[in-house]
Amino acid sequence: MEGNGSLGKSLKWLKGLSKGTISHELEALTLEGLQILHAQTGSILCNFIVPGRASDSDGNWHVGAMATLIDDVGAAAIYSVADHVKASLDFNISFHTTAKIHEEVEIEAKVVGEKGKLSLVVVEIRKRNGELIALGKQWMATTKDSRKASQESKL
Repeated sequence: MEGNGSLGKSLKWLKGLSKGTISHELEALTLEGLQILHAQTGSILCNFIVPGRASDSDGNWHVGAMATLIDDVGAAAIYSVADHVKASLDFNISFHTTAKIHEEVEIEAKVVGEKGKLSLVVVEIRKRNGELIALGKQWMATTKDSRKASQESKL
C-alpha cells in the first residue's frame, strides 16, 4: 500500500500519528491501534477498536476522541491528493449514535471535492453492521494547488 509519492507519505504520516512518533500525546492516545485496510489516492479505509481510555463517563466513545480521529484520517486522505496539508477551514460532524469501548468500527475517508488550494473530505464512521456512528465533513487548505501537487508527485 505504501510507496513513494503523496499516498505513501500520507500513510506514513497517519501511521506515525497512531504510533505516537510524530504527534502530540492526544493524537497518539486517540489513534492508538488504527489499522489501515485499504488506501488509494484520495481514499483511506481503516479499522479501529475503540480504546478504553477514549471513553466518556458512560463507557461510550468520547466525541472529542472521535473528532480527533475524523480530523486526522480525513487530513491523511487529503494529504494523499495534495501532497501537503496546511489547515482546516471548516470542520463539522454529525453524530448519529454511539460506540462502546472495545467496539470495532470502520472509518472511511474520501476526498470528494477540490478547488485550487482547497480540498473537501467526507469521513464516515460505521459499526460493523453498517450503522452510521458519525459523519464528518472538512475543508482544508494546502500550500499548493492540489491538482498541480498531484501531478508533480506522479513524476
